[in-house]
Amino acid sequence: MKIVNVVCSKGRTGFYFDDQRAIKAGAQHDGFTYVGDPVTPGFHSIRQSGEAVSVMILLEDGQVAYGDCAAVQYSGAGGRDPLFLAEDFIPVIEQEIKPRLVGRELNSFREIAEEIDSMKDAKTGKLIHTALRYGVTQAILDAVSKAKHKLMCEVVAEEYNTTVSEEEINIFTQSGDNRYDNADKMIIKGAQVLPHALINNVEEKLGKNGELLLEYVTWLKDRVLSLRTSESYNPVLHIDVYGTIGAAFNLDTEKMVSYFAKLEKAAAPLKLRIEGPMDVEDREKQMLALKEITARLHEEKINVEVVADEWCNTLEDIKYFADNNAGDMLQIKTPDLGGINNTIEAVLYCKEKGVGAYQGGTCNETDRSAQVCVHLAMATKPVQMLAKPGMGVDEGVMIVYNEMQRILAVRQARKA
Repeated sequence: MKIVNVVCSKGRTGFYFDDQRAIKAGAQHDGFTYVGDPVTPGFHSIRQSGEAVSVMILLEDGQVAYGDCAAVQYSGAGGRDPLFLAEDFIPVIEQEIKPRLVGRELNSFREIAEEIDSMKDAKTGKLIHTALRYGVTQAILDAVSKAKHKLMCEVVAEEYNTTVSEEEINIFTQSGDNRYDNADKMIIKGAQVLPHALINNVEEKLGKNGELLLEYVTWLKDRVLSLRTSESYNPVLHIDVYGTIGAAFNLDTEKMVSYFAKLEKAAAPLKLRIEGPMDVEDREKQMLALKEITARLHEEKINVEVVADEWCNTLEDIKYFADNNAGDMLQIKTPDLGGINNTIEAVLYCKEKGVGAYQGGTCNETDRSAQVCVHLAMATKPVQMLAKPGMGVDEGVMIVYNEMQRILAVRQARKA
């Protein structure tokens, strides 16, 4: 089966692009937006609508495969590629990527994906934008699956020597700042991992001594126990603290360990994960800090899992953190890895090293990129995957959950 054409269309993502530098510099909220001028190149305002590019591959039998190029909420920050705007990058697809694909036989996803993922910009010599590699490889996977009359997860399993899961992968749902009402929604829907909670400010959300987060974890545990309809429902509490614990306790490991013990007690009997306990603003230092806090929690037998996030962005970063046991679990931020072949490799590498794999991403993805990611998860079996797109528990969890159920139902029907 050959590719006969590649067509692009501009699209919207499920959230927004935020100028992280401007926000960190003190930009104030004004309703749902921010007051002030942007700092990061490419932004016309501190918060602006997220953009995507749909890449459609037309096959010679008339079928159409597609994927979505999307970038993370904080584009252009933390060493990431610049802001991804459709009008800037559709020409790149049409002029540089399309000629490589038209006329190709769709025999192997992995081979073509790795070729696209290694493409370099003719002017800069750097790899083409991560969002381009992310979306185009999604479309390639869909195209190969259509050519072979298989589900996308089945193509991945075949080419990477894995088996497709016969059970649901745990879905991690996000609350955004509405961490109370959205927690109720999550519990009602039976979310397996919740609520993210967006604890990104010491004084307002964590507390100068961590007291506000302790109160919230206690409330959340009690809320789960009071609203659940079955005693078998015991979700994992996963809180992203954006480095605020380290900031509140001045990166004092022993004080942080003591605080983690309090968090464990507050969450009991539910399991607790803390994502991004500190951010030391350097890749190697971040790895060492997470390695130390993880080891100390293990030594003290404190049952709180540490999740790596900041400075663990690329496939190489994930391997580096996994090799050094820098965290009990690593977030694999799908758009930041470029080609989805790297997401597959990252999950499998974490599993090989005995580190928990969290197939994450960003609220600023699309329905299509989320659906494709479900197939990656079902083929590689991470511990959990992110409900996306959007900041909340409505559309994102619906898209991810429904695609997962479709896969399970189709595969079960084939066996019958």
